[in-house]
Amino acid sequence: MTTSQYFLNLALLAWIISSNLGTRTLTRRRVTVPLVIVASAGWFYLNDLPTLGNDGQLELVGLVVGVLLGVLAALTVRVHRDGERVLATAGAAFVAIWVAVIGGRVLFAYGAEHWFARDIGEFSRAHLITGADAWTAAFVIMALAMVVSRLAVTGLRAARLPNQQVLTEGPVALYR
Repeated sequence: MTTSQYFLNLALLAWIISSNLGTRTLTRRRVTVPLVIVASAGWFYLNDLPTLGNDGQLELVGLVVGVLLGVLAALTVRVHRDGERVLATAGAAFVAIWVAVIGGRVLFAYGAEHWFARDIGEFSRAHLITGADAWTAAFVIMALAMVVSRLAVTGLRAARLPNQQVLTEGPVALYR
C-alpha cells in the first residue's frame, strides 16, 4: 500500500465519521454522494478484476463480508421521523465498526508488506490466489459492498417508518 493509499483510507474514515456521526436528515444527497463515490471507486479499482485460480472466491468472500459489515453498521444507526423529516442518528457503535474495518484493512495491508508477507504468499499459493491484485480487489469489493448494503438497509428502515412521503423521481426512491 502506498503512502497516498494510507492517506486515502484515513481521509475516507474521517469523511464517513464526520458525515454520519450524530443526527442527520436522510436526503437524496445523503444517499447519492456515497453511491457516486462507490461507483467511481469501483470503476477505478476494479476495471481489471483478477479472476484466475481462486481469485473469484476470494472476491466473493470480500463481497459477503462487506454486505454483513454494512448491515451491521446500518443496524447501529437509529432511523426515525421528526415531522416530515426522516433522521438517522449514528453514535459510538457506528464509529467503532468503521474504525475497526478501515483500521483492519490498513493493518492487513501494512502487515502483508512488512510483517507476514511470506505467510500471505504461502497462503495465496496454497489456495490458488494469484497475488496482491486479487487481495486488493477483495478488499475494495468488501468496502463497496459495505457502503451499498449500509445505504440499502438504512433506506429500507426509512421506508418502513409510518406516514412517509415517498419521492419516486430518479433511479432511486428516497424519502424526506
